[in-house]
Amino acid sequence: MPIFPPIPLIRIRTILNKLRECGATSAETACTLREAGVINPDGFKRITEQLVERNIIHKTTDGKYYIG
Repeated sequence: MPIFPPIPLIRIRTILNKLRECGATSAETACTLREAGVINPDGFKRITEQLVERNIIHKTTDGKYYIG
């Protein structure tokens, strides 16, 4: 069984929870990670990119995110 580092898992959970809390569930209601309340929104960019690549969250053309 692989062991996953806790920081990326915590970061993923934080991003998803914050987007849910601010109601970012469509392109129309999307918000930046800063607007969603994610601490240090520019930190761990690769984690955010992986969430987008895996279609867990979506990124709009103006740099906002939402859960789809």
